[in-house]
Formats: sequence, C-alpha cells, structure tokens
Amino acid sequence: MTKTNFIGYVGTYTKGDSQGIYSFSLDTEAKKLSNVALAAELGNPTYVNVSKDNRFLYSVAKAGDKGGVAAYSVNEETGALRLINQEVSDGSSPCHVDVNADLTAVVSANYHNGTVDSYVLNNDGSLNPVSSVAAHEGSGPNKDRQEKPHAHYSGFTPDQKYIAVIDLGIDKLITYQLAEDGTLSEVSSLSVKAGSGPRHLSFHPNGKFAYLMTELSNEVIVLSYNQETGEFKEVQYISAIPADFNENSQGSAIHVSSDGRFVYAGNRGHDSIAVFRVNEESFELTLVEYTSTEGSWPRDFVLDPSEKFLIASNQESSNLVLYERDETSGKLTVLQSDVTVPYPVCVKFLNA
Repeated sequence: MTKTNFIGYVGTYTKGDSQGIYSFSLDTEAKKLSNVALAAELGNPTYVNVSKDNRFLYSVAKAGDKGGVAAYSVNEETGALRLINQEVSDGSSPCHVDVNADLTAVVSANYHNGTVDSYVLNNDGSLNPVSSVAAHEGSGPNKDRQEKPHAHYSGFTPDQKYIAVIDLGIDKLITYQLAEDGTLSEVSSLSVKAGSGPRHLSFHPNGKFAYLMTELSNEVIVLSYNQETGEFKEVQYISAIPADFNENSQGSAIHVSSDGRFVYAGNRGHDSIAVFRVNEESFELTLVEYTSTEGSWPRDFVLDPSEKFLIASNQESSNLVLYERDETSGKLTVLQSDVTVPYPVCVKFLNA
C-alpha cells in the first residue's frame, strides 16, 4: 500500500511567537499541509536533520550565550520528539548540522566562529562533547560579509567517506576526513569565484556531481566530485535569478530530485525557486522556470518523500508553501500558501 501521509519538521528562529521546532503533516491524497504543532522547545533551532532510519533528529541549538547541538528521539508514528541530550559551549550556535548513515557521528558548521565541529555519538543517539574543531582562516572581497571565515554547511558525502564543508566568508569548499575518534583532517580544498559567497550543497544521486548554491552572487555552481580523493572541480556557473533583476537577492537552499533530472534553488529577495533541468551527459544545468514563493525570504524548501510535492519556508512572512511538482517537466504549481509557522528556516521530512 502506498503511503499517503508524511510527517515533516520546521526549524525556526525563536523570535516573535516561535518557540522551537515545529512538526506538520502532508496528506498527498488531499494535497494539503496541516497539523502544525510545536514539537520541541529549543532556542534558535535553525537547522535540523533526521537520521536515515528516522530514530533520531539532530538540531542546532542556542542556550543563553552558549551554542551547540541537541539530540532527540523520534516517534515515527506521531512525529513527537523527546530530548535525549544537548552539547553546548560558549559562543554562537551553529547554522548547519548533519548525521552520518551509521549513526556514529554528527558534524556542525558555525557561521559566526568560522569552524566545523564533530561529535561522536553513543548507541542511544546521545551526543558526546565536541571531539574536534577545525577552524578556517582568511577573508573574501565582500567587506560586509567576508571579513572573516563563515562556515555555512557541513555534510557527509553520499559515500559517507568525507565531509564537505562550505565557507561563505572565504569562498571555499573544503573536504575533511573524520576519524573514528571524531578527529577532523582536511584532505582537499576548492576556491570558487571570489566574492560569490558559497552557502549550500546538494549531490546528484550518481554521487559524482554536486550542485553548490552561492549566497552573494546568487548562482549555482556545477561541480564534479572525485569519490576516491574527495576533490571537487568546477564545471559550470549559472545564475539563479533573471539577468535584469537588480534588487537585493541572496541564494538560499539547493536540492536535487532523486531521479537526478532536476535541480531546485531558492532565492531570497527575488523570492523564488529556480527550476533547472540536468543534462544527462554533462550534468550541466539549463533554466526551466522561476516560481514565486508566495511570501518573503524563502530560507529553505524540501521535496516530500514521494517527490510529487515541494514545501518552501518563507522566513520573513512566516508561511509554508505547498507546491505540486510535475515529475516530467520539473515545474511547480502552488497549491497552498497560508500555512503559518513563525520565522521558519529549515524544512525536513521523516524518510519514507
């Protein structure tokens, strides 16, 4: 029997009415989002990630003047979250978190500190104190945003061999290896276009290419990936906004459909999602369309497990938007745009 109801989570900025991580449900038969509820009270859980087996959710966390990561157990039937533990230390909270497939490690990227932190996990999903901190060095040409390193993304590669880390402040994509004891070691580094401000990364399902979203230049960079060495190389740069759009716009999230045919990129300011078609031979991109996000400052979006739908989060207008996705053309059609979640940032589903 095909599953028709999926549980999702929204990480938020805890200002205004927001209290933490929210859950919601998607009914794919009714084509509707509903049941928005507070799942966990937590300070600034701006990014969350669910373990592959759906047992645990990890969130960035702020606790007073400390920052770190919180671990939750997940009730797969109800979506309820139960706090296992949190590891926080003095300083700002991170902005990105990821967990590996075999549930032995979590990594986080800290924008303010310009660092990548690793945590070794226990069998119950709980976090040990930080094992290793890799601190970046340097700056970029944008005096306002690149005065120092700003690590913005730290994710395990599809083969789980490496960790790809993106630093917006120094225009670099750095590959790390993670030892069993949690020690981070740099193995490769790619400098992208100066001032582009790289932000987020998503891999093609073949594991040999990846798509990088830049925040400052609002572009997508197509990259080849060497699974043996962990090295990335630039293949193509393509703008994610129209050439005649001259107002402030900053790239946000990027995701690839699991059939590898389409790439979706979020634009804050232009307030759109750009849809790109992937060339089956070169893996380069061509634009299909721009779709309005029906709100302000789309911070993130996610394809649902069926991939027939896409949900976007508008941070400044505090709404989620549900689109139906044409799997042949890649195009998006708005179904619902009035789902209120305060200051939403990250959107994730439990895995099907």
